Amino acid sequence: MNLLDDLRWRGLLHQVTDADFAKQALQDQKVTAYIGFDPTAASLHVGSLLQIVLLARLGRAGHTPIAVVGGGTGRIGDPSGKTAERKLLSDADVTGNVAAIHAQIGAVLDNAGVQALRIDNADWLCSQDLIGFLRDVGKHFSVNAMIARDSVKNRLEAREQGISYTEFSYMLLQAFDFVELYRRHGCMAQFGGSDQWGNIVSGIDLIDRLERRADGSLPHGPAFGVTVPLVTTKSGQKFGKTEAGAVWLDADLTSPYQFYQFWMNSDDDDALRYLAYFTFIKQDEYEALKAAHLEAPHQRQAQRRLADEVTALVHPQQLPAVQAAVKVLFGGNPLEADLATLQVLQRELPTCALPADASVEQLLVGDNRPFASNSEARRAVAQNAVTISGQKFTSDLRAPVPAEAWLRDRYVLVRKGKKDWFLAART
Repeated sequence: MNLLDDLRWRGLLHQVTDADFAKQALQDQKVTAYIGFDPTAASLHVGSLLQIVLLARLGRAGHTPIAVVGGGTGRIGDPSGKTAERKLLSDADVTGNVAAIHAQIGAVLDNAGVQALRIDNADWLCSQDLIGFLRDVGKHFSVNAMIARDSVKNRLEAREQGISYTEFSYMLLQAFDFVELYRRHGCMAQFGGSDQWGNIVSGIDLIDRLERRADGSLPHGPAFGVTVPLVTTKSGQKFGKTEAGAVWLDADLTSPYQFYQFWMNSDDDDALRYLAYFTFIKQDEYEALKAAHLEAPHQRQAQRRLADEVTALVHPQQLPAVQAAVKVLFGGNPLEADLATLQVLQRELPTCALPADASVEQLLVGDNRPFASNSEARRAVAQNAVTISGQKFTSDLRAPVPAEAWLRDRYVLVRKGKKDWFLAART
């Protein structure tokens, strides 16, 4: 299937600058195409994952993907979608963020079986001569057209915010990125989110102005651009945000278990969309899974497939332990949990230290434990609302923690009621 057709059935094709030419080029040529990433932090979040997966789709279709991390433009800031000026980062922070994001993108693409060029646009932007740049590039940009862009117009209309000349100049820099990539790597396509449409069109126009030969030809053929929709939830909320904050690709910022649960907690309709967006599922298999999911949504087949595949893409080594931890908390047998699974649970659940000769009272009552008082614990036990390592507890609180409750001789898993879990770790 042609890449554009594949994007279309997935609901990912938003705009194309020249649809007929782009489809033919992607069908008949090995196209070099790039996507840009902004180094505003040392990790990308799941909102950027769609673009990494798009790079992987390019590679899997036989094309050459380039990931450009904006070590140059990151010192300026893209005003697209922003209602206020970005806080400028130090050069050292930008450099560190670029290195971290390059590694992150490379790891995800490796997991997808794809190789890509990874480039820092500081390689050419930071060595530009100001006067030469304004003369050779700036003269091709109309201020009238620039202030008509939504990213600028919206800021100008909000007079209390406005826009600095620094961010106003961003579109020149991104357009020049496309020119440099066209010159250096024969890159003829830029892909990006729908908020990048204006910047992409500017780059195509600049290539045409700077690279067209006297005979009217272009050295690598015409350039084109493709955008995908910005991802939102069914309710229209920004994608990738939870009550705890952004969902990051870095395991130290968002644990693999929390990452997995983010996808598992997707609304039914969202899960189906995200399955098409973020995985490499084929259309016929998708339609079959969609039918099964709609027939029995309570089984959460779409969410499980989505969580499995996306976590395998970002955290493949941690996935088995995460899946096992989810199974334990949602109906599995704690006695079957291995050490890696229990260590995942230790990172996610309220955990207390417990001596080997502890009583059930010491296990159940106190800080990071299910109950604040002995009387509360006794009432719950009387109501059959306490489970210790998979077994209902109905004895006296003064009894010792049963020997068989010590999982792998190191942990005890407690459930209060149906949903509240706690863990004790042996001292």
